[in-house]
Amino acid sequence: MGAWAMGGGKWEFAWGAQNDKDSIEAIHAGLDRGLNWIDTAAMYGLGHSETVVGRAIKDLRERPYVFTKCSLVWDEQGRISHNLRAASIRREAEGSLTRLGVQRIDLYQIHWPAWKGQPENASPGSIEEAMLALVALQHEGKVRRFGVSNFNATQMARARAVAPITSLQPPYSLLARDVEWTTLPFALRNRIGVIAYSPMYSGLLSGAMTRSRIANLPDDDWRRNNPNFQEPFLTQNLELVDILQRIGARHNVGPGQVAIAWTLLNPAVTGAIVGVRTAAQARDIAGDLRLTEEDVAEIGTWRAQKAA
Repeated sequence: MGAWAMGGGKWEFAWGAQNDKDSIEAIHAGLDRGLNWIDTAAMYGLGHSETVVGRAIKDLRERPYVFTKCSLVWDEQGRISHNLRAASIRREAEGSLTRLGVQRIDLYQIHWPAWKGQPENASPGSIEEAMLALVALQHEGKVRRFGVSNFNATQMARARAVAPITSLQPPYSLLARDVEWTTLPFALRNRIGVIAYSPMYSGLLSGAMTRSRIANLPDDDWRRNNPNFQEPFLTQNLELVDILQRIGARHNVGPGQVAIAWTLLNPAVTGAIVGVRTAAQARDIAGDLRLTEEDVAEIGTWRAQKAA
């Protein structure tokens, strides 16, 4: 279960306003349906998502695994920057432990190797320095396992030269497939687990994202500026949603579950992070859809037509 949107509104990568009560109910609903891990990050809501997750799991007799991330920090004005120095990673870990209310983070991930398309040397620290910090935190019992997010194959190789990494978290969906060519094969070859994020492309493939809803996204919803939510791409993306809807009808599920199931077909992918904001959404994603060869071929036909 993903907790990005639970960070609420009024920050650089917000999804608009979010009710904390709804977030906590969504987490509990997902856990009731058998989901056993939650992915968040310090940056989501500038610490707020972690705080909400901490409130949701506080009094549970058996808590889920909690995954969070480091490397993005913010100042008093909410300006986000990137830092891979060991001291910064340690400060972030301590802050996350406090907000989450746990003694150990189950999976601690370097959120980004660099920031906003800039070269790595534009940020303080390095992948190697950050990895050494994660190793130290693990030795101290504050981190159970560590992984990386948004890394390419070369960056993963550098991280692995310091210490084994448990997982990679890349963006992967029918609308974001760049990682198929080198990143996912590297992970598969080196037995690195892959937890794909945004399998429904931030809700665009969920079936709930209409033209009207997109046009009326709040000002602080980062998706307003994403090209896939704008023309000329929006029309063809909604055509894909229609195809996923048709396939889903054969299985009595929605298009979003079809999009998630397609992502999980890749042999490199271990799991998929699906963000939830309400209990109803959490209940909807807890399923076990297996696509047929006919389903996959129908999606493939659409892809071939768009590539022509």
